Amino acid sequence: MTQSASPAAGAVPQRAEWTGQVGFILSAVGSAVGLGNIWRFPGVAYENGGGAFLIPYIVALLTAGIPILFLDYAIGHRFRGSAPLALRRLAGRFGEGLGWFQVMICVFISLYYTAVLAWALSFFVFSFDLRWGSDAAAFFTGDYLRVAGEPFTLDFVPGVLLPLVLMWVVTLGILEAGVVKGVQRLNVIAVPLLVAGFLILVVRALFLPGAIDGLNAFFTPDFAALGSPSVWVAAYSQVFFSLSVAFGIMLTYSSYRRRKSNLTGPGLVVAFGNSSFEVLAGIGVFATLGFFAHQQSIAIAELEGLTGVGLAFMTFPAIVAEMPGGQFFGALFFGALVLAGLTSLISVMEVILAAVMDKFGLSRAQAVYGLGGALAVISIVLFGTTSGLTALDTIDNWANNIGIVGSAVMMTITVLWIRRAGTELSGHLSMLSTFKLGRIWLFLVSVLGPVVLGYMLIATVFGLLSEPYGGYDETYLLIVGWGSVVLMIAGSLLLTLSPWRRDPALFTVWPAVPGERPRPASATTEGGAR
Repeated sequence: MTQSASPAAGAVPQRAEWTGQVGFILSAVGSAVGLGNIWRFPGVAYENGGGAFLIPYIVALLTAGIPILFLDYAIGHRFRGSAPLALRRLAGRFGEGLGWFQVMICVFISLYYTAVLAWALSFFVFSFDLRWGSDAAAFFTGDYLRVAGEPFTLDFVPGVLLPLVLMWVVTLGILEAGVVKGVQRLNVIAVPLLVAGFLILVVRALFLPGAIDGLNAFFTPDFAALGSPSVWVAAYSQVFFSLSVAFGIMLTYSSYRRRKSNLTGPGLVVAFGNSSFEVLAGIGVFATLGFFAHQQSIAIAELEGLTGVGLAFMTFPAIVAEMPGGQFFGALFFGALVLAGLTSLISVMEVILAAVMDKFGLSRAQAVYGLGGALAVISIVLFGTTSGLTALDTIDNWANNIGIVGSAVMMTITVLWIRRAGTELSGHLSMLSTFKLGRIWLFLVSVLGPVVLGYMLIATVFGLLSEPYGGYDETYLLIVGWGSVVLMIAGSLLLTLSPWRRDPALFTVWPAVPGERPRPASATTEGGAR
């Protein structure tokens, strides 16, 4: 690894590098495999055609997920920078603004994602004595979170504060250690542990009474559902969010790869590895739901809380309470949540840190403990209170469905329609990789991707405007939901207008590899324009 701890203002910044392909793949998989794989995919699949949902899911993976993943890889590796720096070098100041918008999305995600990890850590401890008792839902919202009726309070919950502070300390400690000694080392250890632990859970679930009923509910195809546009939108949405594309993560991670690195081959490994884990999670979750329904002598369709926070912290604890050896398997499940969430949170934070280090010339320690410490305080104030669950649900919905999708639409249009860099990026990937890209990839990322994602964005906006999300107060949604998007845009504008503490023209870009057409010098140093 080559990494400068505190570069001088006029020096050429040295960029960290993964030690090899395995480290990069495990880190990228660790980012992609997160909480959504475990608690979102099974419910989305069940509600959108069961086994038939796998058809639009695979189509979405091949036509949007993987192509946009490759686009992130190409931009990050070709221009060797964080999202704002790489996109500025590619598309000028507007590109930098788009990069900062992606950073702002990560800022909001980091604030609430840490809170979910704190809950999972608490429930990991609670598993050893099944502290939630016979009413897991009441324990979670009442005894643990102490959810208030008011939309915003400053009544702190001691039981949430301690694990929340602990998760921030762990996260910042890993990030301060650096890309290799911190981020890569965590993923090399955590990803295999996560897969092994979840495999044990799945195998145990398959032998529970009623498990076959759960699998039938999960896999039985409803082909009539394929005629509904909402099912296809759900498939594209799931693939898109689970792969961590278009909001700076994969772009930043690929910027840490060495010059002559195979990009498309590992990209396929990451994409299919992420999808395989989702299917594995679906099998495990629905096998346990089948057992739960069997214990209550009801149909699976009559169960509540089949996705999201409800599944993880209400339904699953109730299932664990009735399982033989429930303490062990509860600890295994919530331990898996902590590992999956931590590797994803680290990747989100790395987007933020890399951006401020590139632009403001901060050392990693300064960025981690200065900016990271400030985010930790905000996170504790917002989500360590009795109103934390409401804020989390609202910000999560707007950050993902408006922020990330909007970012993807803007990125594809800016890079491929306005800047017309598709051929250049395709050539860069093909020259470096075993799996070559061509016109099909260009069509998918420049035509199909923007059209599908644009439809998703418009449909989501109209849906949020026509009906209050989650039944929450409209004024609250305007301030917290839409206000989050406004703050993302305002923050990106302010950061774009801020002067560079180090001239971005100093940052090195990989010279053209043999056979690749070099970029003109004026384009290579685009970021140098003040």
